[in-house]
Amino acid sequence: MCDARIIFRIAGLFVMASVALGTWVHVGWFGFTAFVGFNMFQMSFSGFCPLERVLASLGWFGCRPRTAAP
Repeated sequence: MCDARIIFRIAGLFVMASVALGTWVHVGWFGFTAFVGFNMFQMSFSGFCPLERVLASLGWFGCRPRTAAP
């Protein structure tokens, strides 16, 4: 489980970068913005965060995979 701040920092960075790319490069980048928003929305209901799993598999400091409930 990761500290929520790192998840929000990375998600915010992804949103800002994809909005900039959608504005100045190609409108298709707004799809990535929607993807990040959808993941944040579904995480609020399910508790599953794909970014958390990726960070844990990379050994990011402070992140560890969630264990199954007994």
